[in-house]
Amino acid sequence: MGRIHLFEFEDQKWFPSFLRDFGTDFLQFLSNKTKLYKPIIPIIKKGLEKANTNCIVDLGSGGGGGLLWLNSELKKDIPNLKIILTDFYPNISAFEFTKNQSDNFEFITTPVDARHVPENLKGLRTQFLSLHHFKPKDAKQILQNAVDSNSAIAIFEAQERSVPSILAMIFSPLSVIFTTPFIRPFKISRIIFTYLIPIVPLFVLWDGIVSSLRTYSVKEMNALVKSLNNSDAFDWDIGRLKSGPGVVLYLLGTKKLNY
Repeated sequence: MGRIHLFEFEDQKWFPSFLRDFGTDFLQFLSNKTKLYKPIIPIIKKGLEKANTNCIVDLGSGGGGGLLWLNSELKKDIPNLKIILTDFYPNISAFEFTKNQSDNFEFITTPVDARHVPENLKGLRTQFLSLHHFKPKDAKQILQNAVDSNSAIAIFEAQERSVPSILAMIFSPLSVIFTTPFIRPFKISRIIFTYLIPIVPLFVLWDGIVSSLRTYSVKEMNALVKSLNNSDAFDWDIGRLKSGPGVVLYLLGTKKLNY
């Protein structure tokens, strides 16, 4: 099945920011509770080590993704770890909640474009569940910007273009309904737009299915890398890992020592 770039509500400028935040809060809660990114811990450590940094600059952070749980695991071996949360549509309340859980988190309150990362943001760039939001031209620009600025980059997607992945997304409204009372910070509006006016479960359903259809395959990520200028200056590790019943697709790019 070829990649299909349908629209996601989350990407639309007209979509209410509070509803977008409810969606990213759900993804953050689910990824932390299920330890979704457990298999990628060695990849993150490898990226930090090869980049000679203790700082993660997370792009497209949404509600913080699975970084709360990942942070607790990574700090066991990297006690001075620092994580900076950024997004083109910053979810400030979620960022503040995440920072309150661990003081090694920081966040940027203004929009940060993953295609043009400010030069002052130094560290291992990461993207969780966000590369699929970008069309090939823009996805290439994200990678090219990392190469041009000599910045290591690690990208992770927890879905793929497959029937099992799409079927899993079909059941996502049930996950939203069951988990909403436990998501923090608690908001009465989240309850209203989940149960009384069920916009959140429906838009999560649509965006989840579209996310699967948009996800770049390992082959397509390899093609993006090969199309970059000065791609040979970086080492690239691209693959697929099992994560419980699901999968995580990943890309890690780090600058070669002899360049």
